[in-house]
Amino acid sequence: MNYARFLTAVSAARKPSAIRVLTELQQRSPPSLISLAGGAPNPNTFPFRSATIELKNGEKVTFSEGTLKRALQYSASNGCSRCWSTLGDNVLLDAPTYSGTLAALQPLGCNLINVPSDHHGMIPSALKEILSRWDPLEVHKPSSTAPKVLYTIPNGGNPTGASMTTERKQEVYKLAQQYDMLIIEDDPYYFLQFDKPWAPSFLSMDVDGRIIRTDSFSKILSSGLRIGFVTGPKPLVDRVVLHIQASTMHTSTFTAGSLPLASATLMVSQLLHSWGQEGFLQHIDGVIEFYRSQRDAMIFSAEKWLKDLAEWHAPSAGMFLWIKLKGVSDTQQLIMKKALAKEVLLVPGGVFMINMYTSASVAEVQREVIHCGGGGGWRGRVGGQCSTVALLPKQLHPSVM
Repeated sequence: MNYARFLTAVSAARKPSAIRVLTELQQRSPPSLISLAGGAPNPNTFPFRSATIELKNGEKVTFSEGTLKRALQYSASNGCSRCWSTLGDNVLLDAPTYSGTLAALQPLGCNLINVPSDHHGMIPSALKEILSRWDPLEVHKPSSTAPKVLYTIPNGGNPTGASMTTERKQEVYKLAQQYDMLIIEDDPYYFLQFDKPWAPSFLSMDVDGRIIRTDSFSKILSSGLRIGFVTGPKPLVDRVVLHIQASTMHTSTFTAGSLPLASATLMVSQLLHSWGQEGFLQHIDGVIEFYRSQRDAMIFSAEKWLKDLAEWHAPSAGMFLWIKLKGVSDTQQLIMKKALAKEVLLVPGGVFMINMYTSASVAEVQREVIHCGGGGGWRGRVGGQCSTVALLPKQLHPSVM
């Protein structure tokens, strides 16, 4: 039977996420595979050890630490929101940017405009030059094609590991004011900043109500729980709620990821109430130290083995190291043939570009492996000619607000 006529244009335009394909490849591979690919957090940082459910007949079902680690980790992911962009809209993004965002936006028919970035994130002067195509006095006209939305990952960005400075955020925000744009501040690595004080968020400097901020517990509590939160102007957050109501009908109150354990929301709520802000931040400090040591080990190995072959900047947050390989025109082939043959998996940097997709991860690999020159505890991203590899591996804190 031909199901093509039942598909919407958006659905038909969807392509498999390169990272999800690599995750499936990893799951089919032998345990000896060193994966520096997807951005899965290391389950050893999760605060949950085991769980027991007592049945009405008195019997107990126990979930071991190993079972919980599998259940609380990433699995299949589905769905995306299309609240802000429609066919033909111009949308501004970091270049390179998270492949999941590209996969969500491209089928919508948006015109994706890359804004150049470096290891300090989006470059305001480049953004200003791009916006100069439009007259800020005419952006409200129905006929204007000026971008309405700017999307950025400001801290430890996936895939580059770049973190935007406070000064750059202020400059970008002023441009958003001038051209009346929304800024989607996607900040899942906010709590993985290695140095204090943590950088202020876009949300904390918002005076107009033009910031939509998304946070996640995936990297700091459990990726399998699938819990995050959105902060922004009520009229816009209300639209997100309506979209979720229409697209998912009801969220599960019993399953957490693939684990039939309890409400993920209740689990996190109970945990945070038990910890309080002080306990939460103590946990965060431990997670930060774990990933800081993974980053240091990755940088050590990169300097030892790749010094004359590649270039990189040590990230100040997150799980990713973006490595530019010198004189390599096709990292896709390098990874899928040579690296995989040596049981090492990375993500090609091209998957983070608008027209193509490459990256490496270090969160799950033990440091001893890194010192042997084999891998890392972080994520890595790799690209082409001067190619790129990413190898690194709400009252939560007042600076978010």
